[in-house]
Amino acid sequence: MTDLFDHQMQENLKKEAPLAARMRPTTLEEYVGQEHIIGEGKLLRRAIEADRLFSSILFWGPPGTGKTTLAQIIANQTQSHFETLSAVLDGKPRLREVVHEAQERRKLYNKGTILFVDEVHRWNKAQQDALLPHVENGTIRLIGATTENPFFEVVGALVSRSRVFQLRGLNQHETGILLDRALSDVKRGYGSRRINFHADARKHLVEMATGDARNALNALELAVESTKPDADGIIQITLDVAQESIQRRAVLYDKDGDSHYDTISAFIKSVRGSDPDAALYWLAKMIYAGEDPRFVLRRLLILAGEDIGMADPQGLVVTNAAAQAFEFVGMPEGIYHIVEATLYLATAPKSNSAGAYFKALKRLEEQGQISVPNHLKDGNRDAAYLKHGEGYIYPHDEQGHFTPQQYLPKRLLGTYFYAPSGEGYEAEVDARLTAWREAQRKALGIKEFEFAPELSEEKIKNMKRSSK
Repeated sequence: MTDLFDHQMQENLKKEAPLAARMRPTTLEEYVGQEHIIGEGKLLRRAIEADRLFSSILFWGPPGTGKTTLAQIIANQTQSHFETLSAVLDGKPRLREVVHEAQERRKLYNKGTILFVDEVHRWNKAQQDALLPHVENGTIRLIGATTENPFFEVVGALVSRSRVFQLRGLNQHETGILLDRALSDVKRGYGSRRINFHADARKHLVEMATGDARNALNALELAVESTKPDADGIIQITLDVAQESIQRRAVLYDKDGDSHYDTISAFIKSVRGSDPDAALYWLAKMIYAGEDPRFVLRRLLILAGEDIGMADPQGLVVTNAAAQAFEFVGMPEGIYHIVEATLYLATAPKSNSAGAYFKALKRLEEQGQISVPNHLKDGNRDAAYLKHGEGYIYPHDEQGHFTPQQYLPKRLLGTYFYAPSGEGYEAEVDARLTAWREAQRKALGIKEFEFAPELSEEKIKNMKRSSK
């Protein structure tokens, strides 16, 4: 009797479930989108259809792209036992129960277990590590779903034992298919109702959903359920109704996730690329989504040194002034100071010559520490006994406040790390420095010289980390 009541309750829950849950595809044929991983002939599709999942897998993508749906389709297709855990609700005790049951199932019936963990990135390292031995020995095959980059948010050992599939936001055509299907499906959707879905309303919902199927279906459901039929018994979903149902475009921006890093990357690259319009767009997205303005200002301060540099030294001055002004003013008016710094840097001449530091660092790492030439040493303590500082010429006593003496160790003479870009103010620097270097070569008898080779961006990143 209990089973009968449970069954009836489950049936009632299905009928009362949100439209997005009712319309969830149950087969690969119903599944919309992600053709790059689930299209005809693709590896994952073949594995699902043959019930031969080759390893544990991780589905990574934005909300509403079908990660959980794919897992449920696999559950419908497989002969293995299928278990579901939520990383938000379930912890290690429940995981131990599932693993124990999987071991017993394998021992008694020789039947495998597939474990789906939703929001797997929500588990901490210890919880994720608890999965490892059971994935390793085949007790369970894992299907993990995550909205975060698994290469950062899932432990490396688990990622290395899994195949990662990245899901993309649905395009507008695919979102439209799901809306049309919901309106025509008699059993699960609104096919039994008389609804006139105006073309401009449909277009608005498709655009505002921004690739999130759940968002689109939730908006449609709100539009239908909150609109009374007209005199002819027809529910009119007009543009006004659609706009009220979805309100405004939701900006995908998790301040601890991929969207945060991707957006600040787009912002910095736009400023570096001298495109003030793109820079303003990405800045607006960050501020609109609630990003800390100080984080943006810190990144602009870094950019002023890294990408503007000596081409326009005022870039650092302006940006630092903007950061200080923001501390006095705050938001919302403080946005003007952030914008001013953004526009100044985006329209300034560019030079990354400050990266010359990493060339010098690389040479130091390769050759080890070299003693300071005697005439450059501090003579305040040991001049009388060790002759430190002897032979040093004070430049301000010379014409032009310059003297072509030795400053590098002898084995490095003729090595140039700094190469002026010739842009903006740095063009003046280039002219002066060229003359000074030539005079130094003549005075010191330097016949051969070289500019240290450029370093790759990856090499510079590694050197930054190692020098911290």
